[in-house]
Amino acid sequence: MVWANFLHFYQPPTQKSSWVVKITAESYRKIIQLLLESQGAKLTLNVNGILWEHWDNCGQDDVIASLRTLVEKGQVELTGSAKYHPLLPFLPQNEVVRQIKLNEETHRKYLGDLYKPVGFFPPEMGFDVGVAKIVADLGYKWIIVDELSFPRELGMIDYSKIYTVKGLNDFQIFFRERRTSWIILSGQVGTGNLLVSGLGGRLHQNEYLLTAMDGETFGHHRPGLEHLLWEIYQSHDLTTCTISQLKDKFPAREIVDPAPSTWALMEKDLEKSKPFSRWKDEDNAIHRQQWSLTELAIKTVSTANKEDPGYETARTALDRALHSDQYWWASARPWWSIEMIERGAKELFDAISQTPAVPEEVVIKARNIYHDLVFTAFDWQRSGMVDSLAHEDDEDIRQRTDSALPKLPKEEVEKMIVNLSKELEILAQKQEFERAAQIRDRISELRRYSSEEINSAFSSEGDSEVWSEK
Repeated sequence: MVWANFLHFYQPPTQKSSWVVKITAESYRKIIQLLLESQGAKLTLNVNGILWEHWDNCGQDDVIASLRTLVEKGQVELTGSAKYHPLLPFLPQNEVVRQIKLNEETHRKYLGDLYKPVGFFPPEMGFDVGVAKIVADLGYKWIIVDELSFPRELGMIDYSKIYTVKGLNDFQIFFRERRTSWIILSGQVGTGNLLVSGLGGRLHQNEYLLTAMDGETFGHHRPGLEHLLWEIYQSHDLTTCTISQLKDKFPAREIVDPAPSTWALMEKDLEKSKPFSRWKDEDNAIHRQQWSLTELAIKTVSTANKEDPGYETARTALDRALHSDQYWWASARPWWSIEMIERGAKELFDAISQTPAVPEEVVIKARNIYHDLVFTAFDWQRSGMVDSLAHEDDEDIRQRTDSALPKLPKEEVEKMIVNLSKELEILAQKQEFERAAQIRDRISELRRYSSEEINSAFSSEGDSEVWSEK
């Protein structure tokens, strides 16, 4: 078995500098250092263009230099994407192409000729065949998507094959394995050795393991989880490679007609034919208002006279305003943030109002949508609707996660606690009390997890093999 691991690095265009520095210290820099210290470790990585600019503006020059080194050495393969992280299936083709080309320009500013992407990561893994066609026309050779894009009528994915998209002339599509990705990013797997041994007979089969996760999970969202990533990379039972290298290792091909999906897709959404419900749900009044404002902004800016003074200001404002975060935080399934909803709506309104010669009636219409949108968000929160939606989906997510996770032996959990306790002591000595509090909470979580009631399930006959199945 070979392991092709994919990580995604991204911060929104509106992210504060202090948070960029914090997340870089807690996550990105640690992952990069791991690779520098592991000569044979390979990683396929997406860094959205806006994050390169954040690093530059925040003085994170060492991160930029280290990534250059890793790309030069062939340890890191960078993908293409869209600079400001928009949800591509719902944008006009010219906007999709613009975002991809802006991303390429930004990468070449920092990497020069080192940036030669072959593969493509659609933000949020928001995929449909229309996106694949655009990406293929731009010269990319493959795209990474969630395994729920795989046609159900074909059964299980055969990870000894490379799949290609029907009608796109050998354009390859790689399906991330949800189960193992969840097991790793959940933080409940214990140690790298336990995860690798849990793969069982798969380790000796001629197939590949393809995982894909947010980079911020390791060290930022889950303090100490970067140690698990390190241990997996140190395993002698897994050979790592980049996604592009898989095509030479696995010659078998099969053509498929993939379905729309995202990496946050759940089975119940698939059954309702609503693969993008966390970003665009017709039953969600806030989403309807957000997309109404989005479409108005795109129409207003794209039809303006490009020669007018101030056009580029409006154009850049729109580019930045199309990021996916605002829609995600309006889903209430279970994620919710009035601040992100309002900020995103204001960015779209600003793009409209800054457009040269924009008719007053358009500005009035945009302002009314913006006000109605914000009022609806406050009404949802005050009425308890947010709590109701969030509780329903939180239960679904917990059920899915719990069913996908192994039941850990107590000694494995204790190893995690020991490692985190050492980190907690160091942070306390440095007086980094906020970070120490995060570690403390994680230790408490693990101690609850290691209770006798939970761990008794691990020793029951057959349970230790359940999670290693494909």
